[in-house]
Amino acid sequence: MSRDQFNRLVSEALDSLPAEFRRRINNVAVLVEDRPAHEPPSAPGEPKRLLLGVFHGVPLTQRSSFQVLLAPSEIVLYQENIEAVCHNDEEVRQQVRRTVIHEFGHYFGMTEQQLEGV
Repeated sequence: MSRDQFNRLVSEALDSLPAEFRRRINNVAVLVEDRPAHEPPSAPGEPKRLLLGVFHGVPLTQRSSFQVLLAPSEIVLYQENIEAVCHNDEEVRQQVRRTVIHEFGHYFGMTEQQLEGV
């Protein structure tokens, strides 16, 4: 899939977020890269897990009104890893949406355990 096609899927996923959540999103860049520079290690005896996306920043639940100068948060989606776990374009579309929702969950302060199954 071309980067333009993938970016359109990301835009669709962002547009599909409920308006209530979109209104609360501020100063977040959503980026697409081919793959992460370093994959996190898998647990011994478990199959290798690919990193599909990551949130960099301070979650809303940890921000203070005294923190005036915060750098923008970033959500990075890894296109090649997402495509590697999917079999067709429709699965890529669904996985992009799940990954966007998952990473914005971190932006809103949710933990991995809270996001499990999302």
